[in-house]
Amino acid sequence: MKTPVKLPIGIEDFKKIRTEGFYYVDKTEMITELLNSWGEVNLFTRPRRFGKSLNMSMLKYFFSFDCEPELFQGLAVAKERELCEKYMGKFPVISITLKGVEARNFEEAVAMLCAVIRKEAMRFPFLSGSSRLTEKEIAEYDQLTTPAPSGQQTFTMPADILKNSLQTLSQLLCRHYGQKVILLIDEYDVPLDRAQQNGYYDEMVDLIRGMFGQVLKTNESLQFAVLTGCLRIAKESIFTGLNNFKVRSITNIPFDEHFGFSDAEVKDMLDYYGLEDHYRTIREWYDGYRFGTSDVYCPWDVINYVDELRDNPDARPRAYWINSSGNTILRTLLQKATPQTRMELDRLINGSPVTKKINEELTYRELYDSLDNLWSVLFTTGYLTRQAEVGLNTYELIIPNREIRMIFTEQILDWFQKEAREDTPALDAFCEAFRQGDPASIERQFTSYLKKTISIRDTAVRKERKENFYHGILLGLLSHREDWLLLSNAESGAGYSDILIEIPDENTGIVIELKYSESRNMEAACQKALEQIEEKKYAERLMEDDMDTIFKYGIACRRNACMVRMAE
Repeated sequence: MKTPVKLPIGIEDFKKIRTEGFYYVDKTEMITELLNSWGEVNLFTRPRRFGKSLNMSMLKYFFSFDCEPELFQGLAVAKERELCEKYMGKFPVISITLKGVEARNFEEAVAMLCAVIRKEAMRFPFLSGSSRLTEKEIAEYDQLTTPAPSGQQTFTMPADILKNSLQTLSQLLCRHYGQKVILLIDEYDVPLDRAQQNGYYDEMVDLIRGMFGQVLKTNESLQFAVLTGCLRIAKESIFTGLNNFKVRSITNIPFDEHFGFSDAEVKDMLDYYGLEDHYRTIREWYDGYRFGTSDVYCPWDVINYVDELRDNPDARPRAYWINSSGNTILRTLLQKATPQTRMELDRLINGSPVTKKINEELTYRELYDSLDNLWSVLFTTGYLTRQAEVGLNTYELIIPNREIRMIFTEQILDWFQKEAREDTPALDAFCEAFRQGDPASIERQFTSYLKKTISIRDTAVRKERKENFYHGILLGLLSHREDWLLLSNAESGAGYSDILIEIPDENTGIVIELKYSESRNMEAACQKALEQIEEKKYAERLMEDDMDTIFKYGIACRRNACMVRMAE
């Protein structure tokens, strides 16, 4: 039996995937569509981890003079014989990625950009001795590849040379080969994102505008260019005067299936690895994104989860995306949230849409200026997707899947806990009510806390998950008392109690069992919780630890309300 190929986790080099035995989802139809729907400068905006870098690597290997045709054997583009004869391996290609330009200050960013340009220029060492270049042109090439002086780790080019660097390299390659150049710039907006976060945005905008303006506008050495990024930056900010510009965003139909996995591609992968039984789970967790008219999965999530399932068929799905993408925008939305915003977040968490007008053309300077802008960024970066278009640039937005819903919920809980901790007297009083056996005060104060956060009432959500949500809120609040021993889901008696608390200095113990009430009869849910405490003997561990006084609480929650009952 043939051993299944490996899964390419974190591998973005097309050649490596095709030659070293990795599974590849064929996206080469993008090449055909790119050439047939011609654009001199093409910008593709997609969320992080949707295959932008791998597609750019694919383009590099297809068009470059040193193309290896066998890399594309058996793939969709290979069927386009005339197109392959005309374009495959016929161009000098400049390919850079700016995803690593994440500097703390402008000087570091400039040094990183210089390193990126120098590394790419050094792929063409033959230019320094090309008989087709003049001495002046060779000197210009040497300026791009000058090594750092002895004792220095980095070398910074003069500003004018750096701004002209991509145009210079394209012109030199065009002169040497007698063939126009294809330019690929991956993650073009990362330097702008970091510049905005670290306070040097104006300087970076000026630099990037200069670099892009020189190479993309009226550059007779350019065949065409492809750029990728997360956001479509306002034209007046970066692409001033660029009239040969095509933006392919997540709302556009062209290229909609070339980033991310289609349902058929996911089914094929699961079938290949014998994991068909996990299809519904993967669809629930990682599907739901809407690009153009296509529904797509996040490929990063699918590949990671399938890889785990190969080792452990019982592996549970996880939020892989949260570990690879920052959540600054979501946290900022929570910090700026008005009561209306919190109500809208409540609707989203519970599976309902919110209607928002989306501006896809912002500058990084504007991202955090208003709540409207933040909603737009949540949409373009993949936290939200569109359910329907209801007007000009106006959409019904929803959370795409369980993974992103979990990210929202965890971020909201984290924000809520921080807000609650700022009011120390109120939190002290809440904890003290448990120690004093005061269920009325617990109920009143816990209800007050619940009204400040979201609720889980989605009928599609399992009761267990609803209870876990309220469990998390309560556990976070009680953890305020650092002098208490707090145990969650601890084994005690004949089962696992939701929360056990020991107060050693007073030999006082507390047992809490929490239930979600599907109906308004929260009294019954409280009684069920108290009965479970007795039946499962949850207090047994506390008694073994010599807790003399033990309080037993049954707590029922429903939406933003609760009821608390204490055993007699």
